[in-house]
Amino acid sequence: MKWYADYLSIYDRPFTQVPQTVINQVKDKIRQLATHAPLVSVVAIAHNEEKRILSCLWSLCENQHTYPVEILVINNHSTDRTEEVLKELGVTYFNECQKGPGFARQCGLNHARGKYHLCIDADTLYPPRYISTIVKALQEKEVVGTYALWSFLPNEHHLGLFFYETLRDLYLKIQNLNRPELNVRGMAFAFHTETARKEGFRTDILRGEDGSLALALKKYGKLRFVTARKARVLTGHGTISADGSLFSSFKKRAIKGLRNFTALFYSKNDYEDEDSNLIK
Repeated sequence: MKWYADYLSIYDRPFTQVPQTVINQVKDKIRQLATHAPLVSVVAIAHNEEKRILSCLWSLCENQHTYPVEILVINNHSTDRTEEVLKELGVTYFNECQKGPGFARQCGLNHARGKYHLCIDADTLYPPRYISTIVKALQEKEVVGTYALWSFLPNEHHLGLFFYETLRDLYLKIQNLNRPELNVRGMAFAFHTETARKEGFRTDILRGEDGSLALALKKYGKLRFVTARKARVLTGHGTISADGSLFSSFKKRAIKGLRNFTALFYSKNDYEDEDSNLIK
């Protein structure tokens, strides 16, 4: 059975339709993880994730590791029942009323107590050894941050997704050579907490707060690309749906990738923000 089978069985289901046995199981595991001195802070951001946050937390609290871990959730201006779900589960959470991933991530960074900080998205599922694999990479000499690969939730277009992800991963590995910051996605990004606090997340942009922090962290050490299957997360189809279809998404990114291909061989220390991405 696939590692994500149980989590996927309740993914995108209303909380009221989830078996009480599952809810109790997650509550117990969250309670067992409670610690006064965490080494690792696992910080999820959530905006209207009532139907997905339970799956995410279930996968996180069942992770296999030997570290003292705290799980925090930042409820980012949700208008659905996300906060009610968090209360029912007994997970530590904070409300961030300023909407935007930058505000949510910074709120999490402000409250994290662990030496290592793992950024989490509430619509994403995490494999059994995700935490241990990422922390091991963060403990390597001179590594200040890590980022990992991701796959999309399985659906009827599994063959198309396979080719899409295979070609994308190849592109990311090439991009990693000189522009690792462009590979970073908040759902699979981690770093040394105190180092990140020196820079902080940008809150003046709609998206890209993760890559911007990764770029800023490069002056302190190395960004490690974790390509192991044990760290490959599973996420929703939001980006593909926004493009209309899998083919449209592939076409859009292929054209953009070809246009920018030669630029991949030159490193960059700053990027110009597009007006459309600025919070005004």
